[in-house]
Amino acid sequence: MAYDLGNEMPELLTEAGDSSDIGREWAVRRADILNRLMRISGGLPERGPVAYEVISETTAGNRIKLSRIVYRSSFGDQVPANLLIPAAAEHGKCPAVIALHQTVPEGKEEVSGIAGDKELAYGLELAERGFVVLAPDVLTAGERVYPGKQPFQTAPFQDAFPEWSMIGKMMTDHLHGVDLLCSLDIVDGSRIGAIGHSLGGYNSFFLSAVDERVRAIVVSCGLSTFAGDPLPSRWALRKEWFTHFPALDLTQGRIPFEFNEILALTFPRPAFIWYTQNDAIFPHWEAIGRAVKSVADLYGAAGHGDRFTGLMGGGKHEFPRMIRELAYGWLEQQLNVK
Repeated sequence: MAYDLGNEMPELLTEAGDSSDIGREWAVRRADILNRLMRISGGLPERGPVAYEVISETTAGNRIKLSRIVYRSSFGDQVPANLLIPAAAEHGKCPAVIALHQTVPEGKEEVSGIAGDKELAYGLELAERGFVVLAPDVLTAGERVYPGKQPFQTAPFQDAFPEWSMIGKMMTDHLHGVDLLCSLDIVDGSRIGAIGHSLGGYNSFFLSAVDERVRAIVVSCGLSTFAGDPLPSRWALRKEWFTHFPALDLTQGRIPFEFNEILALTFPRPAFIWYTQNDAIFPHWEAIGRAVKSVADLYGAAGHGDRFTGLMGGGKHEFPRMIRELAYGWLEQQLNVK
């Protein structure tokens, strides 16, 4: 299945019915969407056993132990990450989140509250609320910039893996991150979430699309759509900047999926979506709103409307404190955090 590149938003359900009918229809639709995602992303390689090394340890925030680690991903790649451990871990297993950063050179350091925008230190803030937090660097950010290249220049990766994609690579690295969290004695593997802003936001729902161990997601200013986007080529091949899907060819005016479909792959697990009307990165808020509504309708039709929260604000491309606090409380509720 493919769609014309335009302003239409594909429906997620074609027929009304009771929850069992919806479940059967969605199972077929979900498999088709996931298959299309795997084709355009280049798929996911097999994962080996968990392996990581602690490089150093320090403290951060309010009694947070911060371990700088590297963990192994596919093809022998090493992912630098910060592991934030709350004091509550001394007394039993904790809920956990994988906290994914936006498009900034600081990478994981920003969400860990070490550098960058302190209003985007959601990893540290969640650790202070009792979550074990894993904050990895995306390839081309933080400690993973290619020698001689600027942050977020992905050409060396594409040269090395011409049949793959950065979306596939990021999903793979983050799957290994969830493997790591599940291996820790201090983590309750049944209570793992994902959170991110911008790049980290869509990385959160791409991860949850392929990993049902992620029980809830928070997406801040990370949902876009092809529909209404003044720059849909942002998702295709770009020689001097970050390439998400090198196989994406928009010259024929066709798209292999719409982003409401990818977000819907999280269903029926809980999702919290925040977007704004003055977002300079994703300015097409009307189309994004239609995408949010279509996914909310899926949850509602299946009797799970309480598991989906979509909020729109009038601000910029930001994750303001008031919304963060709402998101944290929502995440605690969904993951049964006492």
